[in-house]
Amino acid sequence: MKDINFRGVFTAMVTPFTKKDFLDEELLQQIVETQIASGVSGLVPCGTTGESPTLSHDEHDRVIALTVKFADGRVPVIAGTGSNATSEAVRLSRHAQEVGSDAVLLVNPYYNKPTQKGLYLHFKAIADSVDIPCILYNIQGRTGVNIETATVRALSEACPNIVGVKEASGNLMQMKSVIAETHGDFRVLSGDDNLCLDLIEAGGDGVISVGSNICPRYISEMVGLALHGDMKKARAMEAALGGFFKACFLETNPIPIKTAMARYGWCEESFRLPMCSFENEENRAKLYAELDNLDALGALTRRM
Repeated sequence: MKDINFRGVFTAMVTPFTKKDFLDEELLQQIVETQIASGVSGLVPCGTTGESPTLSHDEHDRVIALTVKFADGRVPVIAGTGSNATSEAVRLSRHAQEVGSDAVLLVNPYYNKPTQKGLYLHFKAIADSVDIPCILYNIQGRTGVNIETATVRALSEACPNIVGVKEASGNLMQMKSVIAETHGDFRVLSGDDNLCLDLIEAGGDGVISVGSNICPRYISEMVGLALHGDMKKARAMEAALGGFFKACFLETNPIPIKTAMARYGWCEESFRLPMCSFENEENRAKLYAELDNLDALGALTRRM
């Protein structure tokens, strides 16, 4: 199994589409290059922010393969390969391994709301099907089910390649319990930018970030300071991002972050239905105001 340090900032990448709704491979490459040049710790294609539920299987495989190709071993690629069907998640995960992904990110099964036993069997079956590290992705607000700490602990003990969890429950107490009840090499990453520093203070390891799509250098510096114990400087940087982090969820992710990136030419403002552009134009104005603040601060990474 690959030995990867899952600490720092891992960008939950958007999937750029053309105006005609095709995958924009050229822009995907530019996004990968800029993220790496900006100092992120790794890349996460085909997650929630990448609109994975609306990608065809061929597109899903293609985005992962291209991200691995473009990254060229410079940073780890953690491919989103979860599904509500265990068999599909196994196929996606095996493909990710075949094309060179360094790890896979496995979201809770959604809609079917399995029991904790079902979750355990689901994730164990996927982990047993591959040889690369697996990171659980706990996001009850999207999936309708929470991975309880006892289940996370049991999986970490039963499957050596289940090495961490992306915690997007929004429950800091639960995150702390996972840290306390798993072995020291098990990584806990925040799924919420605004809780990242709180989690690091509690012993966590970083963030799988939405905001770093447009502020990769700034957020990487902030998290790096926190991981090295300089919380005072990290908190000062975080204060400048508070309004932006809120704006990223004025409407359903990835609507705001993709709109932000489109404003600066990183992609088209093109979504896959049922995702769509802003419903409320007042929210767009609020987002743009926060972007202007970050631009004045020098926190944005702009495409020229």
